[in-house]
Amino acid sequence: MTGYLLKDCAAVIIDDGRGPSVRRNVDVLTNGPRIEAIGEGLHRGELPAGTIVQDADGWFVYPGLVNTHHHFFQCFVRNRAELDWTKLSVIEWLDRIYPIFSRLNEDCFYHASVTAMAEMIKHGCTTAFDHQYNFPRHAGKRLIDRQFEAADLLGMRFHAGRGGNTLPKSEGSTIPDEMLETTDEFIADCARLIDTYHDTSPFSMRQVVVAPCQPVNCYRETFVESVSLARDRGLQMHTHVGEGESPVIEARHGMRTVDYLEELGFAGQDTFYAHCWELTHDELRVMAASGTGVSHCPEPVYLVGAQVTDIPAMSAFGLRVGLGCDGAASNDNSNLMHCIHSAYMLQCLAASTRAHPVPAPADFLGYATTGGAALLGRKDIGRLSPGMAADLFAIDTRRMDYVGTRHDPLSLIAKVGIGMPTDMTMINGRIVWEKGAFAGLDEARLAADAEAALATVEF
Repeated sequence: MTGYLLKDCAAVIIDDGRGPSVRRNVDVLTNGPRIEAIGEGLHRGELPAGTIVQDADGWFVYPGLVNTHHHFFQCFVRNRAELDWTKLSVIEWLDRIYPIFSRLNEDCFYHASVTAMAEMIKHGCTTAFDHQYNFPRHAGKRLIDRQFEAADLLGMRFHAGRGGNTLPKSEGSTIPDEMLETTDEFIADCARLIDTYHDTSPFSMRQVVVAPCQPVNCYRETFVESVSLARDRGLQMHTHVGEGESPVIEARHGMRTVDYLEELGFAGQDTFYAHCWELTHDELRVMAASGTGVSHCPEPVYLVGAQVTDIPAMSAFGLRVGLGCDGAASNDNSNLMHCIHSAYMLQCLAASTRAHPVPAPADFLGYATTGGAALLGRKDIGRLSPGMAADLFAIDTRRMDYVGTRHDPLSLIAKVGIGMPTDMTMINGRIVWEKGAFAGLDEARLAADAEAALATVEF
């Protein structure tokens, strides 16, 4: 079983379950998929046979980032200035962009997933949750199967959110008929994916989340059946909440989205919502009381042209918070590292309008690590400590970019930002990205194949 010894790390962010701290000038020893030890002078002792020693002088070593909301397929619909969200409501924007989404074919979903995960890995993300709700009829039902294939290729730890939309446009949704499924279709495919891929063993690389797309585009029964399936099989649940749809839900059901989902049972410690920027403090308290979590996606806040998500209130009320990139249609990159910096800076921008103080910069790193792990129901990822998964990334700080910053590794990413790929990313004890290259893969060929798949679609 291969292991690595990262020798003389300048700093390691460790967490034994009581919160993060910085250890200076220590070694990190991995053994297969797990962290074996972190401490001084490990390289001077006897190492397990086959251990590869890596000089880590100048490296800051961080726990791998955990992405909790994305739409990989949207990597094929980005950098389109004509789709300007700032001039549209969310519902208007969905009406315009969903017909474009519906044109993608099966190969597009595979290559878009490779594209998104490759960028995430380059920037320190080791576990990715994707909310794949786009199932055009012509593309078939094996789209998430292809995503697992892409994750295997890159070595990404992958949680697949099986989404879906069931309410037809004729009854008030924004969904083209080509993307519509019945509740029975959706639930049946969730069950198939669970049976085929869901793995709850320690250091699992494949899990499934029941994730109907959003209440505004689904029948009530879709959420009821989702709760039944997820609770029966012990899975996490996810959906979009509080991104402009609450007035529509109130007009349709007589209550706003949070209360509607609470009534349906789609809430609790096994549930997390994406976005939540339009929610009231009372609604946030309701979520905190039930244990429902939030995946905060900071970069779409720039495009929505509305209020900055109230992370200080969420923190004050005790909500569980993780970070997500969101899809490339509202965030033209898949860089969760950059989202940490964006999240912190946006809160600083809005600080004078808030009742609660901005959380510390280190807390934003926590949202992207331990916070994300908690939302996904994982106790084996998200922090560096013996016995935890060997998911980590390293930054060589012996560069001009980091002069004057190295005294505080915990705050560095949120306050300063990391403007380049990592020097190394390790997932499950395997180095998947190092010195500007993916292990065993030709990035130029991956990019060419993705561009070729994109060229098969007429937008």
